[in-house]
Amino acid sequence: MAEISWRHLLGGAALVGGAVIAGCLILAHSIGSATKQLDRAAIQLEAVSAAVADANEALGNLQAAPTAAARRGPDPNKRYTVNTAGSPALGPEGAAVTVVEFSDFQCPFCSRGYQTIENQVLKEYGDKVRFIYKDYPLPFHPWAEPAAIAAACVLEQKDTAAYWKLYSYYFENQKDLNAQNLKDKSLEVLKGTKVDPAKFTECLDGKKTQDIVKAEMAEGSSVGVTGTPAFIINGRLISGAQPFEQFKSVIDDELARADKK
Repeated sequence: MAEISWRHLLGGAALVGGAVIAGCLILAHSIGSATKQLDRAAIQLEAVSAAVADANEALGNLQAAPTAAARRGPDPNKRYTVNTAGSPALGPEGAAVTVVEFSDFQCPFCSRGYQTIENQVLKEYGDKVRFIYKDYPLPFHPWAEPAAIAAACVLEQKDTAAYWKLYSYYFENQKDLNAQNLKDKSLEVLKGTKVDPAKFTECLDGKKTQDIVKAEMAEGSSVGVTGTPAFIINGRLISGAQPFEQFKSVIDDELARADKK
């Protein structure tokens, strides 16, 4: 009985030992497979990290480019040509200096530019300067484009006096205007002018002059306008609501050039 028991014990031990060895082999194989998978995952993660780094570098270059361009500013030696035919103008056609403004009726900086042109440039230089206004409504100003369309609708009725009246009203009353009340406020301002209110309303509601506004924006972009206000003085670009002294410097230089011709 004792001999049989030992044999059984030895056989059981052998079985257990075999099972342990087999388990170790399976575990070793599993660990090896897992290690290979981890190695492959590490390689893939390294590739993804490199791709992200490349993308971040490219994005940084894109963001830096306009900043560098903005620091450079307009080329002072370049002369831009602008089509002024049919645009609203103040001052004689034969003036020695032509100031073309691309602007946005809702832009607060444009309101400052309006004050400089209206109260200083035109008063200082009189018939020596011709001023021409073009629309460049920025997309994040909700009533800028409707105002530009409305002003162009007035021009469609050939009433330039009413146009300049509305033009001044928009810049001088920016805080009182919004997309909802623009039409009613405009109609109120146009009372007593030659503008037919029914035709004006139809034109504004139907956005019939939107193509004119878009064309002026495209023209502005083609000559280097990237924001508002922007002024082109005898072809020379001045960006932003600059102080009167900046305008005076360029205008005086252009007048001196004209005297030498």
